Amino acid sequence: MADVDAELVGGVDINATARKEFETTFECSAYENLNQLVDAGIDGIIITTPNSFHEEYATQAFEVGLDVLIEKPLAHTLESAERISAAASDASSICMVGFKNRFLPPVEVINGYAREGKFGDITHVEANYVRRRGIPGRGSWFTQRESSGGGSLIDIGVHAIDLALYFLDFPDVEEVLGRTRSQFGDREDYTYLGMWGEDVGPSEFDVDDSTTALLTCADGQTIAFECAWAADREPTDEFVLQGTEAGATFDRGSEELTIHEARSVGAPHFVNTEIETKEVNPIAAEQRTLVESIRTGQEPERNTPEQALAVQQILDAIQRSSEAGRAVEIQQIGE
Repeated sequence: MADVDAELVGGVDINATARKEFETTFECSAYENLNQLVDAGIDGIIITTPNSFHEEYATQAFEVGLDVLIEKPLAHTLESAERISAAASDASSICMVGFKNRFLPPVEVINGYAREGKFGDITHVEANYVRRRGIPGRGSWFTQRESSGGGSLIDIGVHAIDLALYFLDFPDVEEVLGRTRSQFGDREDYTYLGMWGEDVGPSEFDVDDSTTALLTCADGQTIAFECAWAADREPTDEFVLQGTEAGATFDRGSEELTIHEARSVGAPHFVNTEIETKEVNPIAAEQRTLVESIRTGQEPERNTPEQALAVQQILDAIQRSSEAGRAVEIQQIGE
């Protein structure tokens, strides 16, 4: 926040140790509840709580006219996400949702080319976010469905789904066939080289650790989706776009972007163009957009709660499809 010329007024946490660490690190006050922070005089808040508490803080902020950035996903359930989106629509506040990857320069390039028509009609997107071993602390809120709403699908798969929809300009998704699995997180013999948090074993693990899905859109586009916290394969963070005029391969981890074309000038040939972009901190870029929106009073055009709700619908549909063992339809927002 300091990098985007914003003043950090304070923080809120129910945990006294966390408050003390916050005050020491950032040299500003930390409070037990949002009302105390509001009284300190603020323009906006960033909600980074476990997913199940997003609604509580977001709606409270809207009621007192604060502008809000909610970390992804919008909520832990579709019903909670719908209530947040409705509250944001009724409020005079600005609301953004923290899909930071949209601010990566290669993503900006892809969308710019798409708007220019370089790809023609984008008909299919492969969206992948697979870790070989990357469960974020068995026993943390990430691995407990009541707090998180899900596992790898909610935590990292949400990024892949969001970017796929973003590349396609958020088409209506009509049908979802998905399967969530827990193959590693609930095992006593889970073997790993590193873990983000403390490992307390499988007893506090009741979420998925991998997901596969196929999404079919109203206009015929399709999305093939794969995510995993843990898998016995090489990790991948790759997106592949197929269009009627050109395609693209984007590695989110390395930020490498290649445009694929076929031409007939002189002789039939393939062209693979590597795109080089400057390095940008996507979180800083996202927060800069928030700060500029607060200062100007103009709603941001991307990372809207409506878009986040569309993503949440997909998360919910994948879970429902897995539970039902068949494809499920999605009722479009507003129908």
